[in-house]
Amino acid sequence: MPEGYIRARGLTKTYRSGDSDLVVFADLDLDVQRGEMLALVGESGAGKSTLLHLLGGLDTPSRGTIHYGSSQITGLTPSQQSDFRNREIGFVWQIHYLLPEFTALENVMMPLLVRGEGHSKAAAESLARLDEVGLSARASHRAGELSGGEQQRVVLARALVGKPSVLLADEPTGNLDSKTGEEIMTLFEGLYQQGNTVILVTHEADVARHARRSVHLRDGVVESDELATAPPSPAPLAVALDSLGKS
Repeated sequence: MPEGYIRARGLTKTYRSGDSDLVVFADLDLDVQRGEMLALVGESGAGKSTLLHLLGGLDTPSRGTIHYGSSQITGLTPSQQSDFRNREIGFVWQIHYLLPEFTALENVMMPLLVRGEGHSKAAAESLARLDEVGLSARASHRAGELSGGEQQRVVLARALVGKPSVLLADEPTGNLDSKTGEEIMTLFEGLYQQGNTVILVTHEADVARHARRSVHLRDGVVESDELATAPPSPAPLAVALDSLGKS
């Protein structure tokens, strides 16, 4: 496999636990290509969420390096890491982390306002992203008034609003029923088809099958790295939304 846009080399993460060190993983290497849809798969405790946090600059490795293109993100100051995350990475979590007293539109606007964008431009960009995930009609509703699936669409719109180079998702369907979870994964497939780089963590085979490549972790070790043998052709996002009756 050619060298990836995202490159982790010799990645090691340990935590102090009492009188000993807990090794999550050691000397792990991983390449992710630009425009790839990759699933990090494994049981609880396999190290997949820790790896995602390191790739997203939310945590620092005990040893090793992570590059995005020519830029090394390991060793950045906290301020530099925060700026990198805001501009380059969109996060989608199992827990929505929305502000319930704010509208869907206001929640999506937050990353742009933090970046220093003007209110009018941030609102226009955010409304476009809500439309992209089929939720523009609910833009003025408070986040606390939305269903779980609708809240996850807001989270996805918020992740997209800064036009990040990579989307990172940690168990994005974990709190949703199977039908709604499948709808969210259909959206991810549409975003992948548009050229977005997507890395998602899951322990569910039904979620992992949407990815074009699956890296299986067990006890902090890459057990297998597999390309889909016959990947389905993902529909463009507009077609995916139409099939869900959301366009």
